[in-house]
Amino acid sequence: MTDTARPIRTRIAPSPTGDPHVGTAYIALINYCFAKKHGGELLLRIEDTDQARSTPQSEKAILDALKWLGLDWAEGPDVGGPHGPYRQSERSAIYTEHCEKLMADGHAFKCYCTAEKLSQMRKDQIARKKPPRYDGTCLSLTDVERSELDLQGVPHVVRMKIPESGTCEVQDTLRGKIEFEYAAVDMQVLMKSDGLPTYHLANVVDDHLMGITHVMRGEEWISSAPKHLLLYQYFGWEPPVLTHLPLLLNADKSKLSKRKNPTSILYYRRAGYLSEAMVNFLGLFIKSSGEEDEKTTLQALIDDFDVQHISLGGSVFDTSKLDWLNGRYMREDMDAAGFLERVREWALNDAYMMPIADMTQSRITKMSDLGGLTAMFFMNRIEGLTLERLRSGVKLDELQQRQAYTLALSQFDALLDWDKDGVDATLRATAAALDVKLKDMIRAFYLAVTGEAQGVPLFDAITHLGRDIMRERLRHAMELLGPATKKEVKAWEALLRESKSEG
Repeated sequence: MTDTARPIRTRIAPSPTGDPHVGTAYIALINYCFAKKHGGELLLRIEDTDQARSTPQSEKAILDALKWLGLDWAEGPDVGGPHGPYRQSERSAIYTEHCEKLMADGHAFKCYCTAEKLSQMRKDQIARKKPPRYDGTCLSLTDVERSELDLQGVPHVVRMKIPESGTCEVQDTLRGKIEFEYAAVDMQVLMKSDGLPTYHLANVVDDHLMGITHVMRGEEWISSAPKHLLLYQYFGWEPPVLTHLPLLLNADKSKLSKRKNPTSILYYRRAGYLSEAMVNFLGLFIKSSGEEDEKTTLQALIDDFDVQHISLGGSVFDTSKLDWLNGRYMREDMDAAGFLERVREWALNDAYMMPIADMTQSRITKMSDLGGLTAMFFMNRIEGLTLERLRSGVKLDELQQRQAYTLALSQFDALLDWDKDGVDATLRATAAALDVKLKDMIRAFYLAVTGEAQGVPLFDAITHLGRDIMRERLRHAMELLGPATKKEVKAWEALLRESKSEG
């Protein structure tokens, strides 16, 4: 597993395209513990080649979440280092240089096939019961034909060549030897038509140039390992040791998803969980099972770390175990003064309380009125919410109410900036899509968000509670009404798109 000839260097390479996922924290914890156990270093790299979805806000949230958990890194976009830049969007010239080398050495080629042609190609292959993949059309182009296409300005991507026959052997620390027939490996796009690299080229180039010795990543990347190892071979580089880690699971053993569980680290922080309890909880997935106390520390996880302790079957993300651990930390690790200080850090601070004061000051006649008016700012879900209460006085029928929550959720998830204007636009677009009056829909959201038919300004409250708590409250409301099926979500989102296009 370790190579004493080279200092151990691992990396965590999140994409800043959404909330910091607990799966990212889980992978980061494993890389951190392994590096620290062997006297090595963890590096953080931002994989932001998806320019349409990557945002500085998401990058900051990821870094803040990992720091909240007590993890740090020797090199990264925030701390610098000798192998920067640490954002892939700032490394374009490096990828272009390496891509050109691959083409010059005959290991990659330009592909001018249109999206329509590729789509038809795959349809034809599926009809013939063949695996859908690129058929090598542009490999037969002559230099003259390529030059003519370039002069005409025909867009192209760059693909890697794959051997026509033979087998690739992937050595995985947890799984042993995995064999892939090259005949089933697609000619992967390495450089997109916009000049930006795909994950596959950037990942290999960066890991080599940054001296990564051990790549420990999710098992969804196993099928990409033959392409990556082939790129290492083409460049003449020594590949890192590969470990593909099992996914975190829902209680029903499906892949952990925000449709069934809160998955954002920010949600758990806002919900009042302690960082040390979350680290402990994630650490149970990489800790050897035994009779010792399940309560542990980050340092103990480092000292006892062994990748072989990780179960290939995956680990169930059981929030009841997290609740149990969090309760123990609050009871056992702090006195009353320490507890009060943590409460202040969580919510009783000016940053969190000032907007609440602004929303409530004009709505009370005495200080004791604050209790009922503000209680919902200190909850995850609305305690005691029932279907009867959720439907009380709502003019929308039950289907419309389900549609409203579902469409609001999908739009909230897509907001780049979480602010009052975005919340306002989301709810207005939802009402327009359902052809209902906004004022008639508002009561349904008041009940789901606050538990009451009225109270503080709704749009302000939603904005202050934040995306993560809103997602959980609307998900809770949908559990009471009946969760939307994938077919329903698709149909309702079509209504929204149609309404926006008409508007």
